[in-house]
Amino acid sequence: MRSPRRVLADWFLRQITRPRRSYRRFSYNDPQKMKARIEPGDVLLVDGDQRVSEAVKYLTQSSWSHSAIFIGDALLRRDEATRRETLRRFGRESRFLIVEALVEKGVLVSPLTKYTDFNVRICRPIGLTPEDREIVLKYVLSRVGHTYDRRNFLDLTRYLLPFHLIPPPLREDALHFGSGLATETICSTLLAEAFAAVRFPILPVPLRGQPRTLGSRLRQRLLGRPTRRAYSGLLKARHPTLCVPRDFDLSPYFEIIKFHARELDELDYRKLRWEESEGQAPALRGIRPEREPADSRSVGTAPAGRRGPSRGREA
Repeated sequence: MRSPRRVLADWFLRQITRPRRSYRRFSYNDPQKMKARIEPGDVLLVDGDQRVSEAVKYLTQSSWSHSAIFIGDALLRRDEATRRETLRRFGRESRFLIVEALVEKGVLVSPLTKYTDFNVRICRPIGLTPEDREIVLKYVLSRVGHTYDRRNFLDLTRYLLPFHLIPPPLREDALHFGSGLATETICSTLLAEAFAAVRFPILPVPLRGQPRTLGSRLRQRLLGRPTRRAYSGLLKARHPTLCVPRDFDLSPYFEIIKFHARELDELDYRKLRWEESEGQAPALRGIRPEREPADSRSVGTAPAGRRGPSRGREA
């Protein structure tokens, strides 16, 4: 028989994992192009469709509520038993797998195509060596099977808080109180710990030295912040439990990989088809010049019947 504490925790879990009433997709993802562009070690950011997703987005002031790491065919390169089990579970998708941490299921392996119909972004660690990448992948795979600590329902109640009433300085703290395992599952701690194992930075804190001269101390006191010269060049790693999906998007050490809609090399914005409305047509006619046939143009001569733009009327 389940204890009242477990019953309450399960109820909170159902509440925060309920789908949102509406979900807006800003672009449509081509699964084949996504598979062609993503590489093992890349971080996949997701705009989730659950209530907990909306809470994380609000508290972090970000478009992303979830993060996962792409492992590719790493499980197929393990022992024969793991290979057979992976092929049985995922079939053709066994070469395109991710590791993620979910509130309701803990740390698990999922197919990349699971998030085809979501708003996603691929973040690639810049300059990560193949050796260190294998260490990162081995770390996340070693955590598969860790479950969410449902007994501590205080970690679940934070996602039912009226977030608009939380002062901005305390919004980040609202994500991190409670037991360690629960916080680790909800946030991006799993990925942060994996990259920390090879000392790859995400959003480190630059350390600054103490002002050495009287002038430097006065400038810092007057300006209220240190000058560029005050920074020592040393970096301090933030605690992994403070990592959120937004950090990978903001990090200067991760590259944003585009794969949507069209091949970037073939993109010609002039050939895109736009819906023209009557209200927009006059404004476009006043801004965009009409195209003339090629044979009616001459170098250095304006087309007949048309005047050049008046410099006196430029705004």
